[in-house]
Amino acid sequence: MSDLPFTLDQLRILQAIIKEGSFKRAANSLYVSQPAVSLQIQNLEKQLNIPIFERSSKRAILTDAGSLLLRYGGRILALCEETCRALEDLQNLQGGTLVIGASQTTGTYLMPRLIGLFRQRYPQVTVQLQIHSTRLISWSVANGQVDVAVIGGEIPAELKDVLHVTSYAEDELALILPTTHKFSQMTNIQKEDLYRLRFIALDTQSTIRKVIDKVLNEYDIDSSRFEIEMELSSIEAIKNAVQSGLGVAFVSVSAIAKELELGILHWAKIENVTIKRMLSIIVNPNRYKSKAADTFSKEILTLFVNPARDQLLIEP
Repeated sequence: MSDLPFTLDQLRILQAIIKEGSFKRAANSLYVSQPAVSLQIQNLEKQLNIPIFERSSKRAILTDAGSLLLRYGGRILALCEETCRALEDLQNLQGGTLVIGASQTTGTYLMPRLIGLFRQRYPQVTVQLQIHSTRLISWSVANGQVDVAVIGGEIPAELKDVLHVTSYAEDELALILPTTHKFSQMTNIQKEDLYRLRFIALDTQSTIRKVIDKVLNEYDIDSSRFEIEMELSSIEAIKNAVQSGLGVAFVSVSAIAKELELGILHWAKIENVTIKRMLSIIVNPNRYKSKAADTFSKEILTLFVNPARDQLLIEP
């Protein structure tokens, strides 16, 4: 068999250029000089005897051949990383890396506690947490870049035959009010009261927003009639806005454990209405499952679920 016309370093450089958008930023991210990056690409094109980048553009735009190489190169590098993790597993959790994925709310409020517990038991294992949308995390699991993930939305339809999805726990969504709001003195509010409130919400494309609208509709509550005071991009910003008296909001109960304990937000119960979403664990069964990932799933993920009700335990 003849020598391969590319090296792993060249594939990494190609990935970095596309990820960073330029040769210069790719060089900075790899801690090498820009001439070194350019030379490697020139050598790669010479070895392949085909151009990888469009020379007529000032930006880093791939040719068809370059796109093909990038796609297969990503799979090659992912398999190399998988091989390294498998070899590290021979040390029986005395080293290695665990890569966990999560959607926004779960990654921000639940995962840090779970990772802390895992690190207490297995301090030699390096843990990486990636927080993105459900769609991006699903693709990262499918591509082998993430070992295991907990998500709150639907995985992309094209990945349903690729990923293994397991129901994890129900996450309740609470209507939070400022403690000074007149409704905070009431045991329950009525469905009709919702139309008299000013809401602070995530954007309409967010997973939680879609879940809320869907469940409310099942209770004959028309969320399109809500008065949306503002849309914010993060749960923390929404909680601060509510606390400041700018409006009310629906957020995951797991995101307000501290605020409820301190009494700085009020959870308003809606009579005969409960809003819940199902969190799921996703893995790629066709990828190598490390001992670290298996241990995290079996020993740690189960600790924050109420076995009687399959709900998240939110106590700090």
